[in-house]
Amino acid sequence: MGDSSYRQNMGSMGQPDGRSESVADLIKDLRDEAMLLVRQEVALAKTEISEKLARILRNTAYAIAGALVAFVGLIFILQAATVAIGIGLHEAGLTEKQSLWASPLILGAIVAIVGAILISKGIAAVKNESLVPEKTVESLKNDKKWIQNKTR
Repeated sequence: MGDSSYRQNMGSMGQPDGRSESVADLIKDLRDEAMLLVRQEVALAKTEISEKLARILRNTAYAIAGALVAFVGLIFILQAATVAIGIGLHEAGLTEKQSLWASPLILGAIVAIVGAILISKGIAAVKNESLVPEKTVESLKNDKKWIQNKTR
């Protein structure tokens, strides 16, 4: 009778406490789960890096656009307003030669300041981006804890 109650408690695979998996099966399951986890982590890292790279490229485009806008603005504003400011400076008492160089200088300084602000914004945004996939790093730390708990 003692032998039959022992067999009933052994379970279907002959393991105590009704466990039906052998140690080899448990190790295989752990290996399979760990491999799946690694594949998922790699996919997460790729996605996260792609998102960060897209933000960096977008902010770089802002910096380039700012530089182009500043350059084009410099050309058109100086061409269009040089004459008007030159006339105003000439009427204010400057010689014609003085007004010819002073008016583009004034406009050029204003446009250059606007361009510098746009460029600074783009560069600051790019500098603040990190390519480290923080979500993936955190997930890997959690996975390490999970694997350590599974192997105890």
